Amino acid sequence: MLSKVLIANRGEIACRIIRTCQRLGIRTVAVYSKADQQALHVQMADEAYYIGPPPAADSYLRIDHIVNAAKKAKADAIHPGYGFLSENPKFVEAVEAAGIVFVGPSADAMRRMGDKVAARWEAVAAGVPVIPGTDGEIEDTEAVAAAQQLGYPLMVKAADGGGGMGIRLVEREEELVTAIDRSRTQSQGAFGSSRIYLERHIDRASHVEIQVLADHHGNVVHLFERDCSVQRRNQKILEETPSPKINQSQREAMCDAAMRLAQHIGYTNAGTVEFLLAQDGQFYFLEANTRLQVEHPITEMVTCLDLVELQLRVAAGEKLPVKQSNIKQRGHALEARIYPEDPDSLLPTAGTVTELTEPEGEHVRVDGALYSGYTVLPHYESLMAKLIVWGEDRDQAMESMRQALQAYQIEGVMTNIPAIGRVLSHAAFTEGTYHTAFLEGLLNELVTASSGKEQVAVIAVAMALAQDKMARERPSRWKMHGRRAAMLARLSGGAP
Repeated sequence: MLSKVLIANRGEIACRIIRTCQRLGIRTVAVYSKADQQALHVQMADEAYYIGPPPAADSYLRIDHIVNAAKKAKADAIHPGYGFLSENPKFVEAVEAAGIVFVGPSADAMRRMGDKVAARWEAVAAGVPVIPGTDGEIEDTEAVAAAQQLGYPLMVKAADGGGGMGIRLVEREEELVTAIDRSRTQSQGAFGSSRIYLERHIDRASHVEIQVLADHHGNVVHLFERDCSVQRRNQKILEETPSPKINQSQREAMCDAAMRLAQHIGYTNAGTVEFLLAQDGQFYFLEANTRLQVEHPITEMVTCLDLVELQLRVAAGEKLPVKQSNIKQRGHALEARIYPEDPDSLLPTAGTVTELTEPEGEHVRVDGALYSGYTVLPHYESLMAKLIVWGEDRDQAMESMRQALQAYQIEGVMTNIPAIGRVLSHAAFTEGTYHTAFLEGLLNELVTASSGKEQVAVIAVAMALAQDKMARERPSRWKMHGRRAAMLARLSGGAP
């Protein structure tokens, strides 16, 4: 087993990785920007190294700074967490060139899966069904003809990157040019690439993903599915496992497809194969994430396995300690992502946590980096914490989540906790019929149910304050665009 691991990340995922390392007796090394000098992950680690100013481009995205920190600390390995450099093949190559183990897949696997166009080709070669779309990236001059051939509605998608960015729904031809321009702009700002392709839109689809694990000895297993369909602007908010929408036959088919793809590309370590599940029960390959997922804790809750521990063991060259026949789903788990947002409009908020009370219980888990005095920073992903619960069945898990949300007290910053409560009580969720457009529809219902003029006035004030905040903090262009789109959508009563 490895003896010292540097975590090339921050926030809740850095703290979560440190906890597993501590349990295994592995020393930990944190890295931090100037804004994170007092962060919880820095306090928890055995050692910590400064890597630059607050902007991620000058700190958490600096490959040279992170590798140099690992060398100084004499770390055996680097765990990237999720986000930042976690799916950057150049980072993998730099880590390995320094003689350090990278806790994740190979650079080759990242390149083959990170490019969504190339990933579609790999899926086809592995016999995995894909959504009808263009054969590859397209130029602006080809877009109209390609769209006409594909048919509307369709999706404009960034070929590089992830996290729901660079994706636009186009329902009519007159929207196509604007959608392509916005997708290219957002993708260029977020990923340094403006490549896009087109894909048919699957209406009222569900987002179901399969967790896979593979070692360097040819062993591949799956850890079943997660349903991630409660999302807005392609950002997940509430996840669960098992999915309430698939039967055992569908589950086996999706898991088999995910493992075929992993075996086809020679994948190692933890990864996720994502699918869209249509209303008719047909599933299609969406993309693959070559890293640990934000929502991995619910898989851990139902399988009683520690995915970070398994990642570390695989990275150390060990064989997977579990066989497929021994991996079982037990009970039901839910995860809620806690964001600093107005619970009615889901517009971003800011502030400092003045008082914090986290829920506790035998089957309640909080993965976070919060503490009294924690300040929401403008520089990074705004995820504050994750609340995870387990129950013997779905009803019990939902009730446990409701109780945990009521017990979760965060003072000083508005959060989306009340909004998650509304999702849990909605018939579409309790009946398991929700889909990826469900949350946007729920928000529109709330706007319609409230006083129109009052709601517009409240949102207009929030929009002005948020725009002023953005001007002062100068966030990235994709954040500015996303926030502005959300605000304008709320004003018009539509979805961004």
